[in-house]
Amino acid sequence: MPARTGTRLDPWFSSYAERAHGMRASEIRALFAVASRPEVVSLAGGMPNISGLPMDFLADMSARLLRDRGQEALQYGSGQGEVEMREHIVEVMRYDGVHAHPDDVVVTTGSQQALDLVTEIFIDPGDVVVAEAPSYVGALGVFRAYQADVVHVPMDGDGLIPDALDRTLTALKAAGRRVKMLYTVPNFHNPAGVSMAEERRPQVVEICRRHGVLILEDNPYGLLGFSGDPLPSLKSFDADGVVYLGSFSKTFAPGYRVGWAAAPHAVREKLVLASEAAILSPSRLSQLSISAYLAGYDWYGQVKQFRGEYETRRDAMMSALDEYLPELSWTVPEGGFYTWVTLPPGLDAQAMLPRAVTNLVAYVSGTAFYADGTGHDHMRLSFCYPTPERIREGVRRLAGVIRSEAELVEMFGTTRPADGREPLIDNPSPDQT
Repeated sequence: MPARTGTRLDPWFSSYAERAHGMRASEIRALFAVASRPEVVSLAGGMPNISGLPMDFLADMSARLLRDRGQEALQYGSGQGEVEMREHIVEVMRYDGVHAHPDDVVVTTGSQQALDLVTEIFIDPGDVVVAEAPSYVGALGVFRAYQADVVHVPMDGDGLIPDALDRTLTALKAAGRRVKMLYTVPNFHNPAGVSMAEERRPQVVEICRRHGVLILEDNPYGLLGFSGDPLPSLKSFDADGVVYLGSFSKTFAPGYRVGWAAAPHAVREKLVLASEAAILSPSRLSQLSISAYLAGYDWYGQVKQFRGEYETRRDAMMSALDEYLPELSWTVPEGGFYTWVTLPPGLDAQAMLPRAVTNLVAYVSGTAFYADGTGHDHMRLSFCYPTPERIREGVRRLAGVIRSEAELVEMFGTTRPADGREPLIDNPSPDQT
């Protein structure tokens, strides 16, 4: 490889580590500056709607915490996280069928740090991470930073396809590739909006156990199902073969930046060491604040309120798509924040995005969710944050952009690269929406 040299714009260009040259900005982050303008209806970001939080209670709770435990809360803490926080996390995970001990838990700065730490301790450059197609953009960025090779496995309306996973792992082994982990978001998938069917979960666990592949189960949305508690987690089928990632960002508030990893003993020890090397210790103030909230407030009642609000927004999204864009297909999520929309042949979601923003609506191109940059024929729409009225207006604006783009394609043809992917589901019937 030829040596890199400095540039006038960046004299340190030649000094960066090799992995730094693979870093690039997230397509979602690049949208924030524009999408946050009040005149733009943003169907892009996955921000939770926290307007229903009990702000008076939280204000009083914070004041009491600082008054009664301020010397403790504002000091350095354990690299693994506070015991009382880990005890509460164990209680929260029981809703997913995870029966863990507080010692199994490592508290992190959001689940994004947990994802980074697991990748750090397992991945050498060139190792393979198997992930769903599409997959969470933040995970793809972490895997890229550690120079992993991401190999996608297809999904359908019932989530990751076990037979396809088995075939992929078998082929990779035959090719001499070293597969370190399967990364999956089984509940209310980001970006696809689907959930892994209950009968597939033990199948996926058995396949990975047989191939000696660790499962990294990312579950930020599990409690946000519109029909009740989530299906059993993958970790509930194999405590030693799964690292479970969780977060309070979606079910409480992202500003506290508290997530966690529940891992087998030896993995947990390495996660603690990696976390201490990176940050010394997670925020003690944030942990004690969330512990006080969980102990002193009906937090599960608050989660149920969030479920109702997000279901109302989901219904507004489905209704608007059915009215304004009936020619498209999309997933019908039973929880979480997102729907995955398939565009008509020839349209390119990435190329169309600047025109959409000009028309005061934003989304995320499907290209953000594939390691190989495909996904031009899809877009992720988020219904979590805008009001139902804004969602409806956003879809109306988007419909105008898509129809104008389709007219141009009909006249001049397409420049979109074909990726050969099929929609996750067929166009929903009226009773589905």
